[in-house]
Amino acid sequence: MKRAPPRSRSGMSCLLPAALLAVHTGLLGWGALRHSPGWDEVGHLVAGISHYEFGTFDLYRVNPPLVRMVAAAPVVLADPKTDWRKYDASVGARSERYLRGDFVSANQQRIFWLHTLARWACIPLSLLGGYVSFRWAGELYGRLAGILALALWCFSPNILASGQMITPDAGAAALGVTAGYLFWRWLRGPGWTRASAAGVVLGLAELTKTTWAVLFVLWPVLWLAWQRSRPTAQGTEGKQSIVSDGVVVTRKRQACQLAVILLLGLYVLNLGYLFEGTFQRLVDYRFVSRTLGGSPQQEPYVGPGQNRFADTWLAAVPVPLPKNYLMGIDLQKSDFEQKMTSYLAGQWREGGWWYYYLYALAIKVPLGTWILVLLAWVAGLLGARYAAPWRDELVLLAPIAVVLTLVSSQTGFNHHMRYVLPIFPFAFIWMSKVARAVELGHRKIAAVAAVALVWSVGSSLWVYPHSLSYFNELVGGPTHGHAHLGGVDVDSNIDWGQDLLYLKRWLDQHPEARPLHLAFNGVYDAGVAGIEYTLPPTEPQPGWHALSVNKIRSRSRQYEYFLRFEPVAMAGYSIYIYHVQRGEANRVRRELGLPELPDP
Repeated sequence: MKRAPPRSRSGMSCLLPAALLAVHTGLLGWGALRHSPGWDEVGHLVAGISHYEFGTFDLYRVNPPLVRMVAAAPVVLADPKTDWRKYDASVGARSERYLRGDFVSANQQRIFWLHTLARWACIPLSLLGGYVSFRWAGELYGRLAGILALALWCFSPNILASGQMITPDAGAAALGVTAGYLFWRWLRGPGWTRASAAGVVLGLAELTKTTWAVLFVLWPVLWLAWQRSRPTAQGTEGKQSIVSDGVVVTRKRQACQLAVILLLGLYVLNLGYLFEGTFQRLVDYRFVSRTLGGSPQQEPYVGPGQNRFADTWLAAVPVPLPKNYLMGIDLQKSDFEQKMTSYLAGQWREGGWWYYYLYALAIKVPLGTWILVLLAWVAGLLGARYAAPWRDELVLLAPIAVVLTLVSSQTGFNHHMRYVLPIFPFAFIWMSKVARAVELGHRKIAAVAAVALVWSVGSSLWVYPHSLSYFNELVGGPTHGHAHLGGVDVDSNIDWGQDLLYLKRWLDQHPEARPLHLAFNGVYDAGVAGIEYTLPPTEPQPGWHALSVNKIRSRSRQYEYFLRFEPVAMAGYSIYIYHVQRGEANRVRRELGLPELPDP
């Protein structure tokens, strides 16, 4: 009998990326099924359904509609019940905040299945982000680097957290890096086909999150930087040309292709909104932010809005943007101007901190990943054998710097580390250069990198499927993370209402935990999950209590006394369960200077 020929190395190298993506799919799919809807998810789903039903984009205009439309597609086919009586499309309105409650009331327990369908529909976006990270890293630093970048994407707790929800952050990261990759390929080999592809995906990225509006400025700057570093040749007509990957292309033709990329991106952005309000005159807008409205607005918007451009020469200019895209930017800017309450490491503030995202990254990114960042920096110092040409790495590093600077400059409030998630794939690709240590025979660097990767993956999977609550070992993991980030109901760093179903399963297994006092951090009543409860007392009392950690850390401090008790269980890492005995209650009451409870 003849033996089967050994599997080729190229065949094995194809199987590993496929296996990583398959595991990533499973992790996202299981997490999507097990978790209850988070704060913003219900609003996004209602808004996505409205886009299909009415063909308008008024709801949730602070974010572009692409990801929620992907999420809502299977839900629309499932024929959910809707109640649009509170629909309000006026300037400054946020009626999705009211409609989400009506949606839950109409569908009751079915909302959990509807959100599972919506989350599953978004999984291909995360797979795209992983695949592009693999391709780009492989083309820059070698195939092993591609595997490393893909592994970092597939097991990143922050990618897993957002990738199993219908919020736009993971989709923005995926389509942002895809757009960046196609733009980089065009820079290396300009041509009309590559320019068209880059332009289309630029538009799709713009439809995920307004953060990527920076690309309309950043890409021309990067193109100019590339021109200064390319060898030049003299054209047949005496015009200067640029040598790109062995092909001579005139600077004028490249400039025309760049213009097509940007115009095509703008066209796709408008197409995604069905050209709703495109080219409306600037004077016809009514804004609610001080930046665009020009009013000394101090309170939340209640009036018709103003327009600082009404009496200027810009008033008659037609705006080449969808109406609700620009109004969404205005509304989001208004939110930042009003300075909401934020919490960081025990400190409360009206507004935020410029270093908030740096702090959050330090404690919510696995330490193994940070070691890889350090190794990548050290490897870059060792010479060109590790680094790609500087202009190639500039295309990776510039979006990281620009997005991080932009987001950090918005200090009106700090609630969500996920706002910087779009920089993650660019960072994964850049740090994957350490994989070259294997080819170069640098065994020590390769060994440290391997340990760091295993540590990073292991740390993430140890917390999975509760990836939203992930904190690294620097602060003691997710059980101690709430001392650093959280406290505000809407804060998505640890407790976003995602563990209600885990609480329900625990209660089903512990019928003795009755009657239950519950303070749940969600936008819908916990009774939808079939949980009977009353609110916890504001003073220590014996009994069974379950509290979302953001409620315990709330600025009101009405439930802060629970930090003096040890929980008997947790639902995920965001809902703490206590069984307080009379003696324990009296101990804490004495500590707080309260009278002891009388004997029964």
